[in-house]
Order: sequence, then C-alpha cells, then structure tokens
Amino acid sequence: MNFKSLAIQVVMDHIEGANNSNHAASALDRLMGGNRAFDLGDVVAVLLSSGGDVARKTKTWLGDGTNESISASQLARAIGAHKIAAFALALGIDRDHAGHRLTQILPELIDKSSQGGALLNKIGPKRGFTGFASRLWKKSA
Repeated sequence: MNFKSLAIQVVMDHIEGANNSNHAASALDRLMGGNRAFDLGDVVAVLLSSGGDVARKTKTWLGDGTNESISASQLARAIGAHKIAAFALALGIDRDHAGHRLTQILPELIDKSSQGGALLNKIGPKRGFTGFASRLWKKSA
C-alpha cells in the first residue's frame, strides 16, 4: 500500500462520514495547499522544520516507540490554519473538529508509514530527507 492510500484509509477510519475515498483524497491534497498532491514526506518535513515541541513530537512518530500527542493549536501553527480549514471543507466538517482529528490521524499515519525507518528510506534519496531528519535528531539529542 502506498502512503497516500494508507492516508486515505486512516482519514476514513477516523472521521465519521468520510466514507468516500475521493473526498478523503481531496481533503488530504488540500493540506498541502495550492494544487499540490498530498505528500507525507512534505508533511513530515514541515512539522520537523517547525522546530521546538512540534519537531520533538514528530520525531516520536517517526520512531518505533511511543507517540507523543500534539495539540490542534500546535498543528495549526505548524501546517497552517487555512490548510486545516480547506481539509475540513473538503470533508464537510467543522474546522475545529478537523484539527482535532488531524492530531490523531497524522501521528498514526506517520508512525505506520515509518515502522523500521520505511518512510525515511522511501523518501530520503529523493529529497535528502534522511539527512535533514538525522541532523534534527542530532540537534535534539
């Protein structure tokens, strides 16, 4: 299963009424802004580059240990409240509800996609993401 298919399934599992894969896919694309398609590597890069507590929590999702939770306000500051609003609009749900659900969806999605380093290995060579992530991990160690 590719990352976007997994993301669509996770959205459909966590958001009541999101039973249409096309709507879920559209909502995920809107998290990227503009006309860009959903890319989990880009989402992780944005969260890590946010720095501070958001980056630290994101690193726990990439590892094989316990995932730390993130608040809806932290997520909105990192990703952009307007992108969360666009995600909500695509699914026909309230923006606050969407933000809360994304605080559950993103950690699970990133965790499932990165078991054993699979996410870093898959996107690393394409974007140099492995080096970026490893530099951030070293800074916080």
